[in-house]
Amino acid sequence: MPDYFTVVRTLGASKEQVFDVITLPKHFAVWFGTAVVEVPLEALRMEVWPGGQFRAEMKLPEGGAINWAGTYIAVERPSHVAMTLTDQPGSDAGLPVLFDIEEVGGATQLTISQDRSDFSDDQIAATIAGYNAFVDDIEEILQSSAQENAQSS
Repeated sequence: MPDYFTVVRTLGASKEQVFDVITLPKHFAVWFGTAVVEVPLEALRMEVWPGGQFRAEMKLPEGGAINWAGTYIAVERPSHVAMTLTDQPGSDAGLPVLFDIEEVGGATQLTISQDRSDFSDDQIAATIAGYNAFVDDIEEILQSSAQENAQSS
C-alpha cells in the first residue's frame, strides 16, 4: 500500500485557473523551473490526456541539465491530474504524483501527493521544499494573471 506525503496550499483563484497553470506549457515552464532553473518551452512536451507523454528539460544555473519524463495517468478537468514523473528517463517512474484541486471556502486548495517509495526522510524533506517552491511560483502566476485581467477590464 502506498505511503504518500503531501503539500497542501490554499490559492486565491478558481479551480479552472489553478488547473490551467498546472497543465498549460507556458505556465508549467515557469513554475516547474521555479526562479532558479530554466525549463525551455521548446524542450517541453505535455500531452495532457490519459496516456499522454511528458518530457521536460531543466537547464541548471551552473550548467548541465536534468531531463524529466512521465506519463499522464488521469486528467479530470478542473480537479485532478495524476502523472508519473522521473528524472531518470527510461527507468520505472513509479506511482504517479497527484495534483488534486478543490474549492474550499471561496478559495481553491491544491494538494500535491507523492508516494514516499524508497525516499529517505531527507529526500522527502527536499521534495516537499521543491513542491512548496512550485506552489509559490504557481501563486505568483495566478496573481500576475489576475492583475493583467483587472488592468485589461
